[in-house]
Amino acid sequence: MPAASSSLIDPAIGQLMAAAQALDRERWRLLPVLAAVPDPRARRGVRHRLAVILSLSLCAVLAGARSFTAIAEWAADTDQATRDALGITGVVPCESTFRRTLQTLDADALDDAAGAWAQRRTIPAAGIRRAVAVDGKALRGSGTADGPGRHLLAALDHGHGAVLGQVDVEAKTNEIPMFSTLLDRVDLAGAVVTADALHAQRAHAEYLAVQRGAHYLLTVKRNQPGLHAQLAALPWRQVPVACQTREKGHGRAERRTLKVTAVAAGLAFPHAAQAIQIVRKRRPLTGKNSKKWSTETVYAITSLTVIQARPADLARIARGHWGIEDRLHWVRDVTYDEDRSQVRTGSGPRVMASLRNLAITILRLTGHASIAAALRYHARQPGRPLQTIMQC
Repeated sequence: MPAASSSLIDPAIGQLMAAAQALDRERWRLLPVLAAVPDPRARRGVRHRLAVILSLSLCAVLAGARSFTAIAEWAADTDQATRDALGITGVVPCESTFRRTLQTLDADALDDAAGAWAQRRTIPAAGIRRAVAVDGKALRGSGTADGPGRHLLAALDHGHGAVLGQVDVEAKTNEIPMFSTLLDRVDLAGAVVTADALHAQRAHAEYLAVQRGAHYLLTVKRNQPGLHAQLAALPWRQVPVACQTREKGHGRAERRTLKVTAVAAGLAFPHAAQAIQIVRKRRPLTGKNSKKWSTETVYAITSLTVIQARPADLARIARGHWGIEDRLHWVRDVTYDEDRSQVRTGSGPRVMASLRNLAITILRLTGHASIAAALRYHARQPGRPLQTIMQC
């Protein structure tokens, strides 16, 4: 007698898998993630749930709010549908509630929650290597008479423009010791990490290659004089151009040529597999110097082998690193006017930066090419910010 068909079992297994996937998607919705951030307030006398305060704050930032006052004003004008969706039955929080709560919030917990959510939303497809850019930014407006402004170090996914993590660089230290602290929060298995010359550190290379199973592509400048001299002394004249691009934009023309050569084990940097030379030529499109080209030569090293990355891949990764300047820091400075923010107390400066990061990430993931246009779009109707968040 033939064995009974498993067709009656298979649908049940399929339903269980679908239910598990749906539960997993729901668990990684953004609003439940925000609700898990610990509340810094004493339980007695709390009138508004922290999840409501964070959700309203994020909605307001999606609509272009730049301060606690602007957040409170947006919340006061929000529509009834948004209030109902967030479970607000009475009055909305006032400015002092937003200010006191966000200034005492655990900024590490907020950044960790937002970063974990962003990582989950940007998991690469099979065969695609994640590229992560690391760079720091000062919050100039947060400085006081007692000290300089806050300095934050962030990790950005090249492909999606999503912020995967952020840490505070304390006044008594610098970005270098915080590099591993930041990346400990990011799943780096098989990824390539890009960073500027400050992070061309041997300890960073060992950390990425040995401890995290990741690769690196690091710019090298004269802060590493021995390594820079070794790279500059390579026989680049004998190396053919592997990749060449031409672009016009931002009022200038730019030509970039890239050469790549495998390096011997004698190069004084751990796990280095290839050396890169990038020559950039630029000229303004208008003005008296419109026919004059300026030339800059930049060197980089990578642990990616010839088999793991073709020259075109390396050119894309090297170019993609500057997305953290163009797609994150520039947006926060110009679109959100971050450097002139007067938020200075407690964790307020970092929390506001985190909300901007999260808003930018949401807008990138929902297909908005222009962040400035997206803020105007969300400002025109009070219900739009929450509708966009609910897509996440």
